[in-house]
Amino acid sequence: MCLTIGDAPTLGLSEARALAEDLRRQVSMGINPADEKASKHSVPTFSQFIEEQYLPHIKTYKRSWGTDVSLLNNHLLPRFGKRYMDDISRQDIVKMHLDRKASGAAAGSANRLLIMMRFIFNLALRWEVPGVKDNPTKNVPLMPENNKRERYLSTDEARTLYGAVCQSENPMLQYIVPMLILTGARKREVLDARWEDFDFDRRLWRIPTTKLGKPRHVPISDGVMSLLGAVPRKEGGEHVFANPATGKPYVSIQWAWNTARIRAGMPEVRVHDLRHSFASLLINSGRSLYEVQKLLGHTQVKTTQRYAHLAPRTLLDASNAATVAVGSVMGVMPNRVTDVPLVAVGS
Repeated sequence: MCLTIGDAPTLGLSEARALAEDLRRQVSMGINPADEKASKHSVPTFSQFIEEQYLPHIKTYKRSWGTDVSLLNNHLLPRFGKRYMDDISRQDIVKMHLDRKASGAAAGSANRLLIMMRFIFNLALRWEVPGVKDNPTKNVPLMPENNKRERYLSTDEARTLYGAVCQSENPMLQYIVPMLILTGARKREVLDARWEDFDFDRRLWRIPTTKLGKPRHVPISDGVMSLLGAVPRKEGGEHVFANPATGKPYVSIQWAWNTARIRAGMPEVRVHDLRHSFASLLINSGRSLYEVQKLLGHTQVKTTQRYAHLAPRTLLDASNAATVAVGSVMGVMPNRVTDVPLVAVGS
């Protein structure tokens, strides 16, 4: 058996002898070093797995795959690209996580790298990639994030904002903003909405491509019916909220939105806050988290759980329901120990 143990110009004599002795010892134990080396070569490097399997997979369904590419090129490939998949340990993951935070990044930024590595190795396990026996991110906790800002519009604020968007130079903003508030849909979902996606008989709006790459259905409420009935509709026009000048969906409404929110005295309100406001209005109207989850298109209820604190009045009403239910009983319950006749035990 012939086996190369190193590069002659760079490998010293003593090192070569030590490596040869180690190989001889493996052979004496019945281990074939050549087989071990061949097995190692079947394990892809991190870079190979990303290029040959991961990226082709996510490009088939993930609209934001460009974000993955950015994170990979800027952070993960420089660190792990040349490493074999089975050579990346939990300690490596922990160090990556801590290093990102130590570089001055926010906890959320560090967590995104951890979440991405977790997903990558879960796919490798599911696809039975050679050498990958477990996920090195397992039991590595996310860092607490305290920078999540929540902004919800009150009913009065929503009215004020609507008045401002009605004065916008963008004639479609007065329809786009209410549609966002009334449905909780994402900005791009509304801007790309087509008339053919609305089934007015069944009162359903089919959003063909969502953030998760899967279609979902949104009920058409009475408010949405009225709104859509007021939207100017051009003959042959495909998109509901199209730019009148082009007939195509707006690439961006940021300038018009920024002008309107400043006019309304709410410069801190983001377009995405309209989605939060939809959820808060539902919760504070007594709707369940399950209902809100379905309407927002969340796959996990824990994503919707962030709105649970919005209903103190609703929770108080629920608590009072118990009082109402046992009220008649409370009327006959004793108020003092002396009201209870004593019974001798064992008599």
